[in-house]
Amino acid sequence: MKKSLIAGMVFATATFGSSAVMAQTTPSPTMVGNTPQVLDLTDGSGFFGDTFAMNNNGAMFADHFTFSVTGTTMSNFDAIISSISRSADTGLDITGLSLYRVGGGTGTSGTGMDTLVSSGTSLHSGAMDVWSLSSSGLSAGDYYVMVSGNLVSDTSASFGGAVMLAPTAPVPEPETYGMMVAGLGVLGILARRRKQQAANQA
Repeated sequence: MKKSLIAGMVFATATFGSSAVMAQTTPSPTMVGNTPQVLDLTDGSGFFGDTFAMNNNGAMFADHFTFSVTGTTMSNFDAIISSISRSADTGLDITGLSLYRVGGGTGTSGTGMDTLVSSGTSLHSGAMDVWSLSSSGLSAGDYYVMVSGNLVSDTSASFGGAVMLAPTAPVPEPETYGMMVAGLGVLGILARRRKQQAANQA
């Protein structure tokens, strides 16, 4: 009986101790950045970016840059971003570039109902990070570009990028091709008649 009581106490202490250790979690990283920001597009193109102050080593950012597609014509979206520092262990690391469509009709990002449209591709990392993103066929609606990353030193840091939002080139309807073929046929018939008339007159 004594042995089972001691074994029970040891088991309870071990269980309580492991619960206490599990309850001690590392604090979540600090989020920095100026978000959301509106993309100021001039005829579909523009610049965007953010700057971070010193003494933010270990902080993370997930900046949103919002824009809208209007009208009935689909649009193509292209973006490139970069950051630069003296070495890979100073400044910031860009870890993601994504395009989201705002969901739920609320017009605000971060609702949990936003839809990932496209993810960017890392072209270079290290002292200089470069990412690009391309997406086709955006319909009318509200969107945002999300740039995410972390600060790897206590120096100040920044990233910047450029975007182009352009209407998709229209695809001709089948009727258009039919009319073009019919027109070429008529031109062929007229050319043949002229050739026959010239042969008859000679």
